[in-house]
Amino acid sequence: MTERDDQQPTGPQPHGALPHDGQPHGTQPAQPHAAPSGYTAPSGYAAPSGYTAPSGYGTSAGFGESPGYPAPAGYGTQPGYGAPPAGYGAPQAWPGPYAPYGQPAYVVQRSTNGMAVASMVLGILWIYWIGSVLALVFGYVARQQIRQRGEAGDGMAIAGIVLGYVGLGMLLLVLVIGISRSTS
Repeated sequence: MTERDDQQPTGPQPHGALPHDGQPHGTQPAQPHAAPSGYTAPSGYAAPSGYTAPSGYGTSAGFGESPGYPAPAGYGTQPGYGAPPAGYGAPQAWPGPYAPYGQPAYVVQRSTNGMAVASMVLGILWIYWIGSVLALVFGYVARQQIRQRGEAGDGMAIAGIVLGYVGLGMLLLVLVIGISRSTS
């Protein structure tokens, strides 16, 4: 064997030539599942029962260090994340849409009162003025429930009440016009 045979080729390879590792292109290496040198599994993860690691797995440097390279001057190892300081727990609900500075915004969504929705819908539809009367009844009941339960929908209840009064006003106007025409 000559000195030339020991050297690895450095330029483009002719068609059919083997790469520097001696394996043809597209073939599997001798140890297809071997881990890269210096690799270890993260802590807290255990291998399945009955599993043995193939050869080639070993210990490596700690996180953030490269095997064979020293850490830059002035940089030490980073401490791990521990438990949060005392006083931190579940998110707190704040009384407004804005949380205090430095705190996450967490707003509890209130449910809308169903009677308020029904009051507003019936106030809009009128349904031969029966809807107007029901809009008034549902609107007043909804406002009472909203005050007791702390639900949302007070604006819809007020809209239903207003539309109910508008519907009753229209009913009275039609009755007055109808009576005045029948007497004349």
